[in-house]
Amino acid sequence: MASIISPRTPAEWEAYYHLRYSVLRQPWGQPAGSERAEDDAAPTTTHALLLAPDGQALGVGRLHPSGPQQGQVRFMAVQAQTQGQGVGRQVLEHLEAAARQQGLTEIVLHAREQAVPFYERLGYTVVAPSHTLFGTVPHFLMRKVVVA
Repeated sequence: MASIISPRTPAEWEAYYHLRYSVLRQPWGQPAGSERAEDDAAPTTTHALLLAPDGQALGVGRLHPSGPQQGQVRFMAVQAQTQGQGVGRQVLEHLEAAARQQGLTEIVLHAREQAVPFYERLGYTVVAPSHTLFGTVPHFLMRKVVVA
C-alpha cells in the first residue's frame, strides 16, 4: 500500500524533486533545478510525497500559506503510469487536511488547462484565467473553501 509522507531523507527528497522535474519541467525543455522554489525550505511549507511500497515516487505536491487563512497548492505532479488511479486525489486530500490543521479556510492554485477537470471533480472552481507558463501552457486560477 502506498503512503504519503513529508520527504525527510536525501533519497526521499531526490525522488520528490525528480518527479516534479520530470512531469512539470523537463517536457518543456526547462533546466534541471527549475523544479525547485526558494520557499521549499520554509517551515510553513508542507510537502507531500506518495511513495509506492518499493520507494518509487508516484505523486507529489506542496502547500504554503499565501494570505490570511489562505493556502496555495503548487507543484502537483503524478507519475504518468499512475495517472487516473487516485494518486493525485490522495496527494491533494493530504494537502487539504494539512491546510485545515493549519487553520486555513481557503486553498487557491493555478491549474494547467488539462488539469482543470481534475480539480473541478474535487470541488475547486475556476476563478479566472491565469498565466501561460513557458509560452504554451495556459493556467487557470482556482479556489476551494476548506472547513474543519
